[in-house]
This record gives sequence, structure tokens and C-alpha cells, in this order.
Amino acid sequence: MVTVENTHSREPVLHRVGGGRYSWKPNVNFTDWAIDEQFFVGGWLYFGFNKQLYSVLQVNETSYTNCIEENGRGYRFKRMKVAIFVQNYQPFPITNGSLLNNVNSDSNFQAKLILLVLILHVYYFKSIAFLFFYILF
Repeated sequence: MVTVENTHSREPVLHRVGGGRYSWKPNVNFTDWAIDEQFFVGGWLYFGFNKQLYSVLQVNETSYTNCIEENGRGYRFKRMKVAIFVQNYQPFPITNGSLLNNVNSDSNFQAKLILLVLILHVYYFKSIAFLFFYILF
């Protein structure tokens, strides 16, 4: 016996945080960047940065809001943080051959991924590191 389950999925989307290949840097408004993006379960976040200068930490909402960090070495004030809302993918329903408007509400948000990125060192620009976060919520 074979069981087939109808599931709706979406191709994974790669989001380059900040918009470019090496755009994870100080004094960029990542909130403005995130507003123009849509994040769904299964997508990817790409951080291109110099691993001698920066790191990426995942923190909870309280730590994000209050700039509380552990193992970040105190460089949180360069605005290198971003909060994103991750949604479940919900395809538009088709009724009588037409697409209905699917309005997202707060209940559609499954998780909030909060990242706080901190500058580790400010003096070396030797190598670039790439960090991917897979959205698993």
C-alpha cells in the first residue's frame, strides 16, 4: 500500500543578508534590508564576512532587544544585528480558476529567528568566511 500526502512546498531561497556577497559589515541597517524580504521555512541565510573581524550569534528575543550577549566580546553597538520573521509557505488557493488573495496575519508566523552579530576584531582583513543558517522553524 502506498500513501501519498499532498504537501505544499517552495523551492529554498538563498537570502544574502544585507543584499550582497560581502555585505555583513558595521553601520548597515539590516532591519531595512529584512523588511523587503520574505522568509519561509526551508530558506537559507547567507552571511559573507571576514571571520577575523566578525561572528554570528543566535540569541533569544530578550537578548536581542536588550543587547545582551555571551561570547561576543562587546561589539554589539555597531548595529550588526537582524531579526527576521519566518513563515510557513502557504500557496494561494485556486477557486473557479482564479487566485484568491492570501493575507498573512500574525498567526502565520511560526518563528522569529533573531541573530546578533558582533565584531570580534577590528584590525585584520585577511580572509572571508561564509556562514549559512538554515531556517528550520
